[in-house]
Amino acid sequence: MAKEGTTPVTTILGMPFRWVGPAAVVVLVGAYGIFWFLVRPAGEPVLGHAGQLLGGESVLLYSIAMVLISTLPHVEPIFGGIDHAAIWHRRAAVTATILLLPHLELASNPDATSLGKTLAVVAVCGLAALVVWAVLPRWRTMLPAPARRVVLASLATRPVQLAARLLGGYERWRGFHRLTGLFLAAGFLHGLLDASAFEAVPALRWSYVAIGGTGLGFYAYRELLARHFLPHHDYQVSAVRPVAADLVEVALRPLGRPLQFKPGQFAMVYLETADGWQRHPFSISGPAPEGGISITVKALGDHTTRLPDVVQPGMPAVVGGPYGRFDRHHGTAHQVWIAGGVGITPFLGWLRALEGELQEDVHFFVTSAGPSPFAGEIRAAAKSQPRLTVHWVDTAAGGRLTPEAVLAATGTEPRLLSVFMGGPDAMLRQFRKAFRAAGVRRANIHREYFHWR
Repeated sequence: MAKEGTTPVTTILGMPFRWVGPAAVVVLVGAYGIFWFLVRPAGEPVLGHAGQLLGGESVLLYSIAMVLISTLPHVEPIFGGIDHAAIWHRRAAVTATILLLPHLELASNPDATSLGKTLAVVAVCGLAALVVWAVLPRWRTMLPAPARRVVLASLATRPVQLAARLLGGYERWRGFHRLTGLFLAAGFLHGLLDASAFEAVPALRWSYVAIGGTGLGFYAYRELLARHFLPHHDYQVSAVRPVAADLVEVALRPLGRPLQFKPGQFAMVYLETADGWQRHPFSISGPAPEGGISITVKALGDHTTRLPDVVQPGMPAVVGGPYGRFDRHHGTAHQVWIAGGVGITPFLGWLRALEGELQEDVHFFVTSAGPSPFAGEIRAAAKSQPRLTVHWVDTAAGGRLTPEAVLAATGTEPRLLSVFMGGPDAMLRQFRKAFRAAGVRRANIHREYFHWR
């Protein structure tokens, strides 16, 4: 059993192991900036040198982003799961692209080569397009309410609708996203050709080569070699069961060696549908009654909206993974589980995998629009678990779950609680902020990111 007020996770220098990766990114970026200023060549204009530094930092951040999506097994634990690594990948890429704007304004070299200038244009245009395209699905959470109304009105115009058809959905974005390394290579070569600081300080040049070469090496590994090392398992669709109007459970039966997973993890699932092969990360909701695994799919957009129509029993599937570190065993003796909508999936996996009674006191908050489609199963599990208390919140009936209501219902000192959350991103950000303000330890707040790509 977890001890009172402690978090049974591996720590390094007093910090949870899952914080090592983010801390390393911050330290590396900061140290690289300090190094640039310490070795600034005599006579080099401060603004011009700062502009070149920002270009170098941009290459560093994009190289880090390449490492984070390399799918190497050592990356996942130090970020707390591949979903968290993907979030940091996006943060690094967005920050790197933002740094390019002042870099273009400040960095100037009268002896810049024509090839270097061309490569700079290719890199900036390509990387900016990738970032904008990546954040488009999240525009609702990034804009204030008045701006959202303007955007919604513009979405109904014909030019925007034509652009949306041209951009396509997730699969087309994913194909274009694979060009990231080529745009990085263009920016990297531009720096080698046109950075004036490299001539005066060879150490800057070779550190830049090491950083850019590392990022491009990881890109080459992911595109050319990763598929030969990553575990993949052959499955077949055995059942497609509608659970609610916008929710289905897909049962997958193994055709060979089955996937070994822990409850709460997710897998990268490749499904051959009537529209061709589709790829998406799905949380594993537990073993399927037919044998194999079950995934729960909500119509969130792209091909998931049409999944019940295009997936039929007998169709082949390939499952990669498992991934994720969303594990209730990392919690304390007093736990809160919060499931919003399809965010209930990993919690179903936990309940379905229980053997014997829970050793922790758990308050499980299930929020849904209308009665939860899994209410019967959850109630049956609760009957055999005296330490499990289930709280039902029906948002369609006007009820809204609040962090204050959660803390009041548990009746436990916040610093002793571990909180596990799955659900809409905006909701989880609000809850995380409120729990931290109430005294829940940062290391004891865990969430699953399922809106990542």
